[in-house]
Amino acid sequence: MGDSDVYKGLAVEQGSAVRVLYFARLKETLGRDAESFPLPPGVSTVAGLREHLQSRGGAWATELAPGNAVRVAVNQDMATGDTRIQAGDEVAFFPPVTGG
Repeated sequence: MGDSDVYKGLAVEQGSAVRVLYFARLKETLGRDAESFPLPPGVSTVAGLREHLQSRGGAWATELAPGNAVRVAVNQDMATGDTRIQAGDEVAFFPPVTGG
């Protein structure tokens, strides 16, 4: 079991946790590519999860701040702030991709 599967020193059962993935700039700035943790009480939407992550402060607050361009997918489907989430879901945060 890696650090990404431990939350506050407790092993996390996959079915009771939300798995959060970070890509590109977010992965580098936040210092991790993934983590699993119990869905915090009262968090039931993508927006709620984003706010929860922002509350960690520092780079979390900066990178996930309102107005910062960040895309989200839930279970590999594009999502919006009001998309519902629940334990067992996979939520991915990534910057928009542009072609050239």
